Amino acid sequence: MKISREEILHLSNLSNFSLSEEEITSLGADLENIITYISQLDELDTTGVEPTYQVFEMENVWREDEILPQEADREALLALAPEALDYQIKVPKVL
Repeated sequence: MKISREEILHLSNLSNFSLSEEEITSLGADLENIITYISQLDELDTTGVEPTYQVFEMENVWREDEILPQEADREALLALAPEALDYQIKVPKVL
């Protein structure tokens, strides 16, 4: 598959790269080689082969959300603060 100079310039623009003429030529040849190499997969006979979406068994590693009862109540927590006012922790003014 031949990749045009305009396509390479478009890709470099999308990638925010500035390329010299030599780099454009080199990149075009490299991309053509990569596409040719990957297109060899089209020649494989995959009849009867089930598509693979996952190569290993995955499971959720997150725990279920649980609301656990708290032993501390509001008054006990406010008692830990250096100063409280109207059921709120009083802190120094910050400007």
